[in-house]
Amino acid sequence: MAALKRANEIRSLRAQLKRDLKAGQVSIIEIISTPPWFVESAKTFDMLMAVPKYGKVKATRFLNHCRISQGKTIGGLTERQRSELIEMLAR
Repeated sequence: MAALKRANEIRSLRAQLKRDLKAGQVSIIEIISTPPWFVESAKTFDMLMAVPKYGKVKATRFLNHCRISQGKTIGGLTERQRSELIEMLAR
């Protein structure tokens, strides 16, 4: 029951974060550079998809350019991957 409660909490926090990303209240660069604890296990591709004007094609292009798998979590990014992705998103 505790694990279920924690999973539900994480899902609701991520849903709120995605709404904030869509509204422009939070920057994806902030999320990737210093991810909150509940985002570390989220897929990078899913977080990029929550950003306005970032569809499947653009998100895939960013990840491929930085040599990041679509299944890679934000917490699992190496420093090189993280810095390259932040640089790409800052353009």
